[in-house]
Amino acid sequence: MFPTTEKYGIINQMQRAVISVSSNIAEGSSRKSHKDQARFYQIAYSSLMELMSQIIICEDLSYMEKEVVEKYKDEIKPLSYGINTLYNSCIRKIKEKG
Repeated sequence: MFPTTEKYGIINQMQRAVISVSSNIAEGSSRKSHKDQARFYQIAYSSLMELMSQIIICEDLSYMEKEVVEKYKDEIKPLSYGINTLYNSCIRKIKEKG
């Protein structure tokens, strides 16, 4: 699947992106202000999109088969929707406070 030369390359980047998604959701949920929460949810979403990009790159480099890539895309889609829901909820609350 992945060449050993990528152990500290794209594999490491993908691991960091995955950790960033969950870490930023956790940090955002612990913040008291909706503005801070929204910022961390936005970072989590960005990290998830970074992971998606890396998965596509892996397919382009023939490190992953198309079926595996499609499986990951199917798993990422509801996560991105959920993070966007959290973000939009915070933005609505910020606007309501006016």
